[in-house]
Amino acid sequence: MARGTSSNNFWILFLLIITGAVIGGFLGELFGQYVPILKFGYNNLGISTHVWDLKVIKFTFGLVFNINMFSVLGIILAVIIYRKM
Repeated sequence: MARGTSSNNFWILFLLIITGAVIGGFLGELFGQYVPILKFGYNNLGISTHVWDLKVIKFTFGLVFNINMFSVLGIILAVIIYRKM
């Protein structure tokens, strides 16, 4: 195995998972109007915002996930696609 291949594979998998979650979440919100079960999920899962005001510069940190059924399906599909590559 070539040097760096393992870390490259990790980043490809990571990007596929993020892409699957984003596209799946978008589709879940879009089609959730017609099929309500697709909109079911966890909202505001993560760390709420935290602000550091240094008077010259202000930092805001936070990370929130909104996961619905379609985003989980997108993640599963991304892993399947990664394994086929």
